[in-house]
Amino acid sequence: MKVSVCISTYNQKAYIGQAIRSALEQVTDFEYEVLVGDDASTDGTQAVIAEWAARYPGKVIPVLHEKNLGGFGKYNTLSLLRQARGQYIAQMDGDDYFIHSQKLQKLADFLDAHPTFSACFHNARIIWEGIDRPDELVNPPDQKPVITAADLVGTDEVWFIATSGIMWRAEAHQYFPKWFYESKSGDIPRYVLLAKWGPIGYLPEVMCVYRKHYRGMSFTDHRDTASFVSNRIGMLQGIDRELGYAHHHLMRFALGKYYLLLAGTHEHRHNPLTRAAYALRSLHLTRPNLPEHRREIWRDYVVPKPLLNVFSKFKWGLEKARQRP
Repeated sequence: MKVSVCISTYNQKAYIGQAIRSALEQVTDFEYEVLVGDDASTDGTQAVIAEWAARYPGKVIPVLHEKNLGGFGKYNTLSLLRQARGQYIAQMDGDDYFIHSQKLQKLADFLDAHPTFSACFHNARIIWEGIDRPDELVNPPDQKPVITAADLVGTDEVWFIATSGIMWRAEAHQYFPKWFYESKSGDIPRYVLLAKWGPIGYLPEVMCVYRKHYRGMSFTDHRDTASFVSNRIGMLQGIDRELGYAHHHLMRFALGKYYLLLAGTHEHRHNPLTRAAYALRSLHLTRPNLPEHRREIWRDYVVPKPLLNVFSKFKWGLEKARQRP
């Protein structure tokens, strides 16, 4: 088996048929399979998957869970990877779809021709369903053709590979550290682990659609909640350790930004001690800081508001006193 297309889905009855069809319409000179993992949907998604499996026995392989596996859908995906027989893995989310009939062929040909590469990916079109926003592309015209681990870390969270646009060698992605399981994000940790194995190639053609809508996973990311921000901090710390702190000079700025976000979440913004502790941690990680930035942090996060009000009145009084003849 050359390629396993692994489609992960949960409560996507309206979309899963289009995803499966787009996988079956691929034109290849090799054998491939389509595994569809459903994480105990309650909207009839499993019935749709069963219909496709009945029409294409042996080609569409249903992996239907009776109980939701949790882990932000990660365990559903891992269950597919355990059953996949392909030399290469092509991932797809259940609400995305392929739009190029030779996508699998082109990516597989690239990996055949570049044996030291762990994976390759292509550009993707983002469509906004139910959101008044024009379509856009995931990757810019100047996207680097070869990605290494250094390209996946920065002073902020780094993401530029569409979930449904990547294909990787099955052998390159069999190591899953503890921080990988704990992270809400599956994509970012996966790309880091793949880049440790070998470089990742880029094909500029647009060959899939990344559908964004209010029911999608990305809209469950709330930077105003402590649980989400803490999870992202854990992910960044895990990546930092995984890469042997080789890029800690960049990663600490990303961590500093998230600690400041954590200080401002609705769980902590009204707790002076906790808010101040996270804000000072942010200052420590992002040093050296501009004086204006330090003043803002102390004013908005560290100094208690009553004390700040007293200081402001005292300062105002001094200024008035100086103005007197």
